[in-house]
Amino acid sequence: MSTRKPKKPFQDPMAEREQQKYEHPVPSREAILAVLTERNELLPFRELADALAVHGERDEDAFSRRLRAMERDGQILKNRRGLYGLAHKMDMVSGRVSGHPDGFGFLIPDEEGEDLFLSPAEMRQLMHGDRVMARVTGVDQRGRREGAVVQVLERAHPTVVGRFVTQHGMSFVVPSDKRITQDIAISRGDEGAAKENQLVVAEITLPPTRHRPPAGRVAEVLGDHMAPGMEIEVAIRAHSIPHVWPGDVLDEIKGLTPEVPAHASDGRFDLRGIPLVTIDGEDARDFDDAVFAEHDGRQWRLIVAIADVSYYVKPGTALDREAYQRGNSVYFPQNVVPMLPEILSNGLCSINPKVDRLCMACEMLIDAHGNISRYRFHEAVMRSRARLTYTKVAAMLVEKDAALRQEYAEVVPHLEALYGLYKILHNARMKRGAVDFELPETRIVFDEQRKIREIVPLQRNDAHRLIEECMLAANVCAAEILKKHKVPAPYRIHEGPTTEKLSNLREFLTEIGLSLGGGDKPQAQHYSKLIKQVEKRQDSRLIQTVLLRSLSQAVYSPDNIGHFALGYPNYTHFTSPIRRYPDLLVHRAIKDILAKRPATITPELAKQQGEHCSLTERRADEATREVTRWLKAEFMMDKIGEEFDGYISGVTNFGIFVELVQFYVDGLVHITALGNDYYHFDAAHHRLMGERTRQIYRLGDKVRVRVARVDLDETKIDFELVGVESTGRGKAGKAPKQGRPEGKRAPKSSAKGSRKRRR
Repeated sequence: MSTRKPKKPFQDPMAEREQQKYEHPVPSREAILAVLTERNELLPFRELADALAVHGERDEDAFSRRLRAMERDGQILKNRRGLYGLAHKMDMVSGRVSGHPDGFGFLIPDEEGEDLFLSPAEMRQLMHGDRVMARVTGVDQRGRREGAVVQVLERAHPTVVGRFVTQHGMSFVVPSDKRITQDIAISRGDEGAAKENQLVVAEITLPPTRHRPPAGRVAEVLGDHMAPGMEIEVAIRAHSIPHVWPGDVLDEIKGLTPEVPAHASDGRFDLRGIPLVTIDGEDARDFDDAVFAEHDGRQWRLIVAIADVSYYVKPGTALDREAYQRGNSVYFPQNVVPMLPEILSNGLCSINPKVDRLCMACEMLIDAHGNISRYRFHEAVMRSRARLTYTKVAAMLVEKDAALRQEYAEVVPHLEALYGLYKILHNARMKRGAVDFELPETRIVFDEQRKIREIVPLQRNDAHRLIEECMLAANVCAAEILKKHKVPAPYRIHEGPTTEKLSNLREFLTEIGLSLGGGDKPQAQHYSKLIKQVEKRQDSRLIQTVLLRSLSQAVYSPDNIGHFALGYPNYTHFTSPIRRYPDLLVHRAIKDILAKRPATITPELAKQQGEHCSLTERRADEATREVTRWLKAEFMMDKIGEEFDGYISGVTNFGIFVELVQFYVDGLVHITALGNDYYHFDAAHHRLMGERTRQIYRLGDKVRVRVARVDLDETKIDFELVGVESTGRGKAGKAPKQGRPEGKRAPKSSAKGSRKRRR
């Protein structure tokens, strides 16, 4: 019998927060971690519960669920004896598994730190994307930290998309994602209606173990491999993008009509007398913003009106839960998976012309130097005067098209005011030193059979830039009001370069006779100054590429650290709530401020929401890239053996990627096809160098290639090198005496089918 004296119950420092969040609160995560830290030993459930005064079946069940959630998140670990302890004190690392087609993998830690190498033997029990807890077992022969899996915290794949095959009387699904290396075993009777080589969705019924592969059943037959649109169906399911409206969502929207309810305008600021207009692309279907400007000779008045999605999508509803799960609309070529049902995205929330619409409006006064001197937000009602396109607006403002100016005479003076304001705002942003990468974007043009007819560059005109400046101004004001009232909400944050990336960047720039200002902490203006300095150089695209790759990805977070590239200390997303959930959250927060209500979410919840929305954004990016790669591979299938001009768009330790000038299509020249030599990869200088021949292949070098092979299953295009023209300072294609690389190119920014570029 234990002689240990009972401890005084631990006082939960977050008790008040938990009481606000839950009807039957349980000890907070902070309290659980504090008890385990204070005791400095592993504790059984009963002792941990007693320490936190958890008693009764209901509270103990809830407490167990919290402990399991903390296990899944890698904060604590339950060992084989049933004792709970702090994961970091057990030398455990939690993180997500990144699989490799060759069978091994890496554990990417949740916290900062070096990746763990996972051998093929360890990967037998795992699938790409799983979250696991692992312990460090040592260092392998290549100097990599090696790990062994202790516990699988979360399985990433309830379903897997792949090809249905039968071999020796047994059925399997071969995953389309090559990072999942285990075939899914399908038992007799679980094949459904699947036929040989069809693409199917397999539901995982038994996850893999060290001793057997995963097992599953065919849950859905997608169809034949080459069927039109199949690449989108595969990507949607492979990335677990929600695409079917649940029954409770359909029930909630049954009562909605195309017209705004009469009572909805009561008490709202009336903007129906203001000639607001929408300006979008020709093929846009949902319009979430309208603009208006006027100039009194001293200052501009700008109104940016945004669809009031939050009026229709209330917290806690099925519609809100589904919108949160989707996180954003996903734009594929000629197809979209919307965040909201069509009755809202293309109907009630869309700012269609000549009809009343509810909106959240940001009204700004802007001086001659582009400074926002005053701003205020309104819950308003509006009526758009016209649905304009970028092409029409540019024709009216730049080309002075008389017929169009006559047709839209009512709004032309305000378009002129918008154009004047755009120039002021843009100049102010450039003087401030915002980083503006003018890199090419492309559009895929299809024929009647939904096959690629051509790939063309997107042309941005001043109408695109005009709208962008208006949206940036409104987003800044939204961030300012959130900060002023200390409301937890998802800011759009962007960090500067890491120490390692900055070191590599400076080394590269030194090689080509350039430098980046700012010392150890360069700012946006230093990047902007360098971009301006090199804009007429032959290797400008290369330099912009390297600068872009030195920066991190923008994310959503309540920790407002500012937006590095834009040069804003406060920035968020406010202008697209039809297609981005963070914007909807910002609208709700601003409404709380206007109504003088306390914040409806906690910092902890805001952090969770930001991480989720950042994840769904990355998910959408990966899915659309995957579809585009497949379409481009299909496009190149009938061009095998043909030669094209291109330039090196990427350099790796296994070869060079080449983008064709004519089609904007990337393919690989494998290192084995570069010649009879030992080639060494120089990551800092983005080049491969031959040991014996001194032949150099650098980012941006012009080349001539032949299409050698196209693999649709792998979405890979292989090129053979026909010729190379170096843009370096030495002899073409050879290493100059000082080894100075030059030349190169830039990746396209991710437009994702929407007209506003991601910031």
